[in-house]
Amino acid sequence: MTTRYLIGRAELLTYPIEAPKKAPSNKAHPYTLGEAKQVIVPQIEAANVLFQELPGKACVDDLAVARLVLHPAYLAKSFFPKQLFDQVGLTSVGSRTRRIKPRRQVLKKAPAEADTTEIFVAGTRSALKKFPAFARSLNEQMPVGEQFAQLESFAAMTAADRLQLEGTELGHVFEVGLHLPPDGDAGYVRSLFADYAKDCGFLVNGEFGFEAGRLLFIAVEGDATALERLAQFTLARVIRPMPHLRAARPVTRSQPLSVPFSLPSAEPLSREPKVAVLDGGLPVEHVLGRYVRRYFLADEHALDVPSYLEHGLGVTSALLFGPIEPEEVAARPYAPVDHHRVLDAKVEGEDPYELYRTLGHVETVLLSRQYQFVNLSLGPDLPVEDQDVHAWTAVIDSILSDGETLMTVAVGNNGERDEALGFNRIQVPADSVNALSVGAADRSGAEWKKAAYSAIGPGRSPGRRKPDVVAFGGAPKEYFHVAAPGLKPNVAATLGTSFAAPLALRSAVGIRAILGDPVHPLTIKALLVHGCDSADDHDVRQVGWGRVPSDMNRLITCGEGEARIIYQGELRAGKFLRAPIPLPEFQLEGKVRIRATFCYASPVDPQDAGAYTKAGLGITFRPNRTKQAAGKKNAASKTFFPKAVFRTEEELRSDLGKWETVLHAENGCLGSSLLEPVFDVHYNAREAGGAASGAPSIRYALVVTVSAPKHPELHQDILKAHAVLQALEPQVSLPLRT
Repeated sequence: MTTRYLIGRAELLTYPIEAPKKAPSNKAHPYTLGEAKQVIVPQIEAANVLFQELPGKACVDDLAVARLVLHPAYLAKSFFPKQLFDQVGLTSVGSRTRRIKPRRQVLKKAPAEADTTEIFVAGTRSALKKFPAFARSLNEQMPVGEQFAQLESFAAMTAADRLQLEGTELGHVFEVGLHLPPDGDAGYVRSLFADYAKDCGFLVNGEFGFEAGRLLFIAVEGDATALERLAQFTLARVIRPMPHLRAARPVTRSQPLSVPFSLPSAEPLSREPKVAVLDGGLPVEHVLGRYVRRYFLADEHALDVPSYLEHGLGVTSALLFGPIEPEEVAARPYAPVDHHRVLDAKVEGEDPYELYRTLGHVETVLLSRQYQFVNLSLGPDLPVEDQDVHAWTAVIDSILSDGETLMTVAVGNNGERDEALGFNRIQVPADSVNALSVGAADRSGAEWKKAAYSAIGPGRSPGRRKPDVVAFGGAPKEYFHVAAPGLKPNVAATLGTSFAAPLALRSAVGIRAILGDPVHPLTIKALLVHGCDSADDHDVRQVGWGRVPSDMNRLITCGEGEARIIYQGELRAGKFLRAPIPLPEFQLEGKVRIRATFCYASPVDPQDAGAYTKAGLGITFRPNRTKQAAGKKNAASKTFFPKAVFRTEEELRSDLGKWETVLHAENGCLGSSLLEPVFDVHYNAREAGGAASGAPSIRYALVVTVSAPKHPELHQDILKAHAVLQALEPQVSLPLRT
């Protein structure tokens, strides 16, 4: 029987189209300008009183920062009040999502509370002093007056707003996120903060500093009793105790067993994929030598830690072999790996800067751009929260935004911690929108569910559907077996998301090893999501899009009456691209299912937690070109990616869904209803929550599976009908196991 492989080069079918005409908007406004003045002007005056009380050294170039909240009706980027800011002399330096109870709702059935955008605006104290008089002078005919009426509230950003101290031990080392004004120099802001911090009794650590977007993350050391004074520095965004690493601490220590396994006799399937593990190192004695291409020490002067070496060996074993069957031959690796030891004895000690030191090692490896596939099974012991983006997430997302690297990140083993306090939520940097966040399933076979220890979602918006996927990670009734330390091939029993993440990456590396460089890492990410299996009773907060299949054939081949097609290319900001779904030349019969997955890599604005991704896709499905209303240029559209997957009422009413970097759905229809179906894709670009100018092109991947049981030769029929398409044949000799 002929194997039906993925159909590639579908991007050659795509073509640009003109933007559809928009219907005029009849926007209902919650407040009149007069009502807004009555509430907001006194709030501005109250904020100015607080600004005048600030010490001069706390105000860089006399800048103060206020918290300006927009009514939830104005979440779209087109309502960003840029004209108001320009005329007052204010600059947006960041934003975050905030849940509020508006003074008045536009819709009668709207919930009492809703998420909206809180914008941090910086302006000189003299400019802010003139703001009340300017506001009083506005009238209804002025566009800037309309923007002023969008405001829900205005307040000074205070020390209390910047301090995040609840639920943690304070210690004496703190992480500080500083806003960088658009024209501000990081070195200049850092030096002024260091000077002010010194006056407050704090010392800025000169060794570490991470700039991501318009945020600068630094570490300070001092007495916690002086934090409130330190937090008066107006360009400070957040001050929190320095988190510890969750590095190399699985749910249970791996138990070496005197149970052998056999190493595969064959070499790795391909040496083309470049793969890296960033972890705790490898012991002197181990059996993976043939499959580890290179071994690096991020700090050559630091000593090993036995438990970290054991963890690093287990993670590397999981990526090479998957779960090992005791007394059996391990699966043949798809590719050799490089191992970077980023954890060492300096982390094991009481070094309060371990988190930044390790992030520096991770950043160095990623910036080298050597690898297409990277696994990270470590990070801060810090559940994601909606208010702010952490340094780890910001740095990693910024580097991955070119879409050239597929990085798997373990979500954490904190799934059984206090849910009411959010302590069981995925841990940083698993909230990265450009990485693949992996949770753990409790079984490798059927009847699986989320492993109890595996952290749950949701992620921050955008990035709500987290974890992205799950993979087998082991459980007390079925352990994950890896290679044990030593010169003999024995297994060790373990479990944890640390092993689920490299197992998912193993499938990704396998796709690249088999199909070669015609399949881009971003497309492979889309294929993993596309091929996931999940049951109706699985909670998306627990398993994301589902479990990555262990059978590689399910990802790269098609069954009878099925065709899987991939598109990969670039999108230009503000433009529309039409992506036809290739079908045979004849009309399909019977029931048809179309499954589609979009993935794209997005630049990010770390300072804008509520508008984090700078790129978004608006996707319109048009199933039949003959179904066209009179006077319309395009065929009628049908919902394909339902907004309901984003769950919350306020997200349904806003455009938040379009800013998600992964979209996946499946729809059924009759074959007779399909005639030259297409996806129209619009790349929306934004910057700091508002409209963007000069936005770069972004890389995208689209995977579409068409299933038509009444047409067993569908795969071949599509290839016959479209000469530019091509089945992606294996680049290496199979079988995979030896």
